[in-house]
Amino acid sequence: MDVSTFYALFSATCFTLVGLWWNVVQGHPEWMREPALRRIVGGIYLSFLLPALMGLFAQVGGTEQPQIWRVAFIALAVVGCVCTLRLLTRAGARGDHFVTWQQAGAGLLYLLIAVVGAFPELAGHIGLRPIQAEALMLIALIVLGHALVWRFMAGEGRPAQRS
Repeated sequence: MDVSTFYALFSATCFTLVGLWWNVVQGHPEWMREPALRRIVGGIYLSFLLPALMGLFAQVGGTEQPQIWRVAFIALAVVGCVCTLRLLTRAGARGDHFVTWQQAGAGLLYLLIAVVGAFPELAGHIGLRPIQAEALMLIALIVLGHALVWRFMAGEGRPAQRS
């Protein structure tokens, strides 16, 4: 795996997804008026922004200076985990099981990203370099983010509209 090429493409793709999400949100200003919707919209935004930033730091550190990407992955994963857990408590209160499971999965992935960043030798137990294990988890995060966007755009992830 050419780590530099992967993370360059990955980061650019994630930043593109951030921009696309901004365009979607601009077409729905009502989403920003209700606090619950605004939190979900922000959670989707972060599900693409944080992996994009991690990808940039992985490029800067690469395999030559892993401490750069490791520290960044730990810090950004902690931010992602905290934000996701805050959203998770609210999703559970709304009774949306899909969003609850999606956010629980994302929270777990963020936690694992931080753990591998802090203890990179753990990746060796599954036959991967740490930066490769992190890449696989970031891919899973983006898949979960896409699933959340689909659910949200289909109307199933949004709180019920008031009459």
